[in-house]
Amino acid sequence: YRGKLASLTFLDPACGSGNFLTETYLSLRRLENEAIRERYHGQSFLGMEEASPVQVSIQQFYGIEINDFAVTVATTALWISEAQMLRETERIIKHDIDFLPLRSYTNIREGNALRMDWDIIEQPSDVPTIHARNVHLIIEDIPSPRAGEDGATYGEVNIVTQHLDNKPPAPRRYEVHYDYIIGNPPFVGKKEQTRVQKEDLLALFDKKAKGIGNIDYVAGWYKKALGVMFTNHGCQAAFVSTNSITQGEQVPILWRELYKVGMNIIFAHRTFRWDSEASEKAHVHCVVIGFTRGASDRQKQIFDGDVVKQVEEISPYLVEGSPVFIDKREKPICDVPQMMYGSMPIDDGHLILNKDDVDALLQESPDNARLIRKYAGGDEIIKNKDRWCLWLDGVEPSVLRRSAFITERVRLTKQFRESSNRPQTLKLADTPWLFGEIRQPRTDMLVMPKVSSERRRYIPVAFVSPEVIINGSALIVPDASLYEFGIIISNVHMAWMRTVAGRMKSDYQYSGSNVYNNFPWPSPSPQQRKAVEQAAQAILDARSNHAGSTLADLYDELYMPADLRRAHQQNDRAVMAAYGFPATMTESQCVAELFKLYNELTKH
Repeated sequence: YRGKLASLTFLDPACGSGNFLTETYLSLRRLENEAIRERYHGQSFLGMEEASPVQVSIQQFYGIEINDFAVTVATTALWISEAQMLRETERIIKHDIDFLPLRSYTNIREGNALRMDWDIIEQPSDVPTIHARNVHLIIEDIPSPRAGEDGATYGEVNIVTQHLDNKPPAPRRYEVHYDYIIGNPPFVGKKEQTRVQKEDLLALFDKKAKGIGNIDYVAGWYKKALGVMFTNHGCQAAFVSTNSITQGEQVPILWRELYKVGMNIIFAHRTFRWDSEASEKAHVHCVVIGFTRGASDRQKQIFDGDVVKQVEEISPYLVEGSPVFIDKREKPICDVPQMMYGSMPIDDGHLILNKDDVDALLQESPDNARLIRKYAGGDEIIKNKDRWCLWLDGVEPSVLRRSAFITERVRLTKQFRESSNRPQTLKLADTPWLFGEIRQPRTDMLVMPKVSSERRRYIPVAFVSPEVIINGSALIVPDASLYEFGIIISNVHMAWMRTVAGRMKSDYQYSGSNVYNNFPWPSPSPQQRKAVEQAAQAILDARSNHAGSTLADLYDELYMPADLRRAHQQNDRAVMAAYGFPATMTESQCVAELFKLYNELTKH
C-alpha cells in the first residue's frame, strides 16, 4: 500500500504558489502515516528494516508556473510540508528520522504551460546534493492553526539554503508518466485576454473551428491535458474552472474540439460560488470537472452542493446524459411563435429622451405628445423605470419640420450615421428620423429581458402593449398567447435556461438563438393546454394584486408574495403534466429529459 502511494505522480500545470501540490502531498503523507501507525502499532522504530519508513516523496510532484517568484514559493512550500510531515512520522514511530541531506528540488518549472511539453522534463544529469552544512534548519514545536488527524500539531519550519559553488552538469531530458493532473488554471474571459493569451489558444485549437476566439483561457489547459494523455494512458485530470465553459455559446465551440480528441468526463461539481478572501464583494462562479481520455471504469458522479449522484454519462453542460451541443439556431425547433430582438435606434442616443427632453418637446407644442413613446428594455420592464424615445415611423415630414427640437435631434442622428465605417449604418443615414432596426409589432407582445439576476427563480417575463417601444436589451415574442407565457415562465423552461444560457458576470443572459429556439416544447392534450393557460392567467392576476410593486420586487425570492408563488407553483405543475413529467422530478432530472427530447427533435 505504501509502495502504491509512493508510485503516484501528480502535475499541476498552473501551480501558482503550490497550494494544490502541497495539499495533495500532505494528504498522501497522512495516508502513509496511518499505514505506518498500523505497521508499527505504536512501537519504537529501530531502523533495522529500512533507513526510513517514509516512501512518499515530494519528487512525485511536478508543477509549471509562469511567475518566477511563485516557482520559488511553491518549491519552498513543498520543502516545508515535507519537514512538517517527517516530524509527524517521528512522533508515530518514536524515533528521529535523518532527512538530511536535502535533495535539490527541480520539478517545479517556470514557463508558459500552454507552450511547454508537460511530460518532458529537463534537469541536471546528476542532481547535486545539498549537504547539512549548507542548510540551516529551525524546527520549533509551535502549534499550527491546523491539527493532524490524531490531534497532533505540525511544527513551524524555516529553511534557508545556500547555493552550491559548483556549476551544474549538462541537463538531461526524460519523460514523466503522470497519474493525476490537477489545478486551478487562470480565469480569463475572452474580452480580458491579451494578444499573447489569444495566440496561446489558437496554437492549441483548430484555427478553422468557428468561434474558437470566444472561449475562456482556462480551456487551453483542458486541450493540453488531453494531449498529454495520449502517452500517459490511464491518467486522470481535474481542473477548477470558470463555469462559463459549460454554458451558452462556449459549449458547442469548445467541447466539440475536446471530444474529437477523446474527452470523457468522469465527475463534475456543478456551479458553486467561490468568494475571494481579499474582498467580500469579489466572487467567481466555478465548476470542477474531472476527465480522462477514452474509456474509464470509474463510476461517474455529479456533485451539486451536498448532493452526489451516480450517473452513466455526464454531458458538457454538467447534467446527466450523453454529449449534446446546443448550437445557435435561427428558428425554433418546434412550431411556436418566433422570438426576436427589440428595435435598435442606432442613433448615438439622439432619438432617446429623458424627462427634461419630454418636457421641452411638450412645451414646444402639446401636439408633439403623439411623437413620444415609452421606451423600454429588460431593466425598464423589471424595475418599471421611465424612459422615452422619438417614434417617428409613418409621420409626415411637414409635421417633423415644425419642431426645432426634433429637427436638431434628427440632424445629429444623420451626422452620427454618416461618420460610421459600417456600410449598414451609412445606409441608415438616408432615414435619420427612423430607428435603425424596427421590429415593433402592432399587437401585444411577450417581452423577455436578455439579462436577469441569478437570484431569481423565474425571469420576470411580461406582456407589453405595442405603444411601448422595446429596445435591443430585451427579446420579444409577438402575438404570444397565455399558453406560450405559461410555458416560458415555468420551472421547466427556467431549468433549461439555467443550463444552456450564457452568463453576464453571474447573471442569466437569455438568448433567442440558443435558449428559446432550441427549447423542446411539450405536446399537450387540449385539457393540458387549457390547464397551462388558466395557471398562466393566475400568475398575471396575482401580479395585478400588487400594482405598487415592480417585477423586481415581486420576483425577489425573499419577498415574493404568497399568492404569486402559489400561482407559479400551480403553473409549474401544469407544465410538467403537459410534458408527462412527475411533480417530484428534480431540476437536473428535468434537464436530462429535455435533452432527450432535444435529441429526438434534431436527430434527423
